[in-house]
Amino acid sequence: MIYASGQEWRDASQRRVVLFGMSGLGKTYLASMLREQGNWFHYSVDYRIGTRYMGEYISDNLKLAAMKVPLLRELLLTDSVCVSSKISFDNLAPLSTYLGKPGSPSRGGLPFDDYCERQDQHRTAEIASLMDTDRFIRRAFDIYGINSFVCDTGGSICEVVDPDDPDDPVLSALARGLLLVWIKGSDEHTAELVRRFDRAPKPMYYQPEFLDRAWISYRAEKGLTEDQVNPDDFIRWTYARALAHRQPRYAAMAQRGVTITAEEVQKVAHPGDFIDLIATAIDRKIA
Repeated sequence: MIYASGQEWRDASQRRVVLFGMSGLGKTYLASMLREQGNWFHYSVDYRIGTRYMGEYISDNLKLAAMKVPLLRELLLTDSVCVSSKISFDNLAPLSTYLGKPGSPSRGGLPFDDYCERQDQHRTAEIASLMDTDRFIRRAFDIYGINSFVCDTGGSICEVVDPDDPDDPVLSALARGLLLVWIKGSDEHTAELVRRFDRAPKPMYYQPEFLDRAWISYRAEKGLTEDQVNPDDFIRWTYARALAHRQPRYAAMAQRGVTITAEEVQKVAHPGDFIDLIATAIDRKIA
């Protein structure tokens, strides 16, 4: 760890952290609070993916849909309108919509091969965005004079690294300059995330081997061909399994840093609380 003790963290002129864990446990809440109240630079990996690395894919997909509408087709061909996404830290819907869901086209699903191609695009983009972190640390200081930096990662970070490899290039690059912080959820949090997802299923990124197994197992269990799969039902079925798949990967990543709980995060109201919490987590890890 780049901080040898809680006191060293408190005294540091430059505080830099990577927040990771399941989506919905407070990563973006903490990062936004630190940005708004504490003069921290907030680097959102998902925002970087959707703008820098997948923005063209997303825009082209929107244009493809618009070209099916005669009025918009004419305007696009004469360069009379502009079609683009409007991604923000709090609204990643264009990225999620592009990733899509596999299954029956009549139900809004993608052919599985097309879905896997988009998943691979996301994997490449996520790795590149994570590797950009050091560059943004320098930009934060050189341009804005901001020393404190929080990297707000997506829930799928554990799918694009090898947590058990001490030489994993992404994790090694992150750990050299930042403190890795796992926000760990309880069984109750997991159950609530599953309920929330069931109400509004959304696209996700999955490790290729996991996704292949899930796709085969789901169709075998349900007795369905690929074009009979209900996209929402498949990702609901897959989601809880994905959370269980990710937990040990997060835990292995946390060996390089510290762990805080979602319950502890809920008590953080301002940057001072966060600094105290991370100091406690560092001392807890050392002990």
